[in-house]
Amino acid sequence: MTTTPSDTDLLRGCRKGDRKAQELLYRNYYRSMMALCLRYCGNDEDAMEALNNGFLKVFRNVARYDAAQGSLYTWMRTIVLNACLDYIKSRSRNEPTRELTDTMEADLPAEAVSRLQAAELLALVRALPPATAAVFNLYAIEGYNHREIGTLLGISEGTSKWHLSTARKQLQQMIHQQNLKCHE
Repeated sequence: MTTTPSDTDLLRGCRKGDRKAQELLYRNYYRSMMALCLRYCGNDEDAMEALNNGFLKVFRNVARYDAAQGSLYTWMRTIVLNACLDYIKSRSRNEPTRELTDTMEADLPAEAVSRLQAAELLALVRALPPATAAVFNLYAIEGYNHREIGTLLGISEGTSKWHLSTARKQLQQMIHQQNLKCHE
């Protein structure tokens, strides 16, 4: 009978460069980290690239992990999230952006959103341009404010607000179109 190694055992192995320990750590956290990447990346291939970049950073920096600072999951999640944001930044450098100077924002009707399944809503968010989806996720799901988002993505606070407004408007249009299809 074989026992599953603990995170502590896997960390010890990863710090020694043990490929088997790295593989097991990857497998143990693949599902949750991939779900995170899928929220930020437009498709499965981009999500996989961001995930692998994140795990590479985890393995390169595993010696810096200190359990006293938080759980392994939280530490890895932060690294993978930053890998997603780095990937989005590198992909969206050519994407035109503007700053939001007024406070007009599109509101998503609650009744329309409530009719959507979580998977449908995720698919709509993934259909947004990468930087716009990233701002929406960071603001609406992760709870960051526009100043923090600006720092994470290397954009101004106004540009972050513009992306959020654009995301809301585009999501509102997509939800409206889906509701029309449902009533045909």
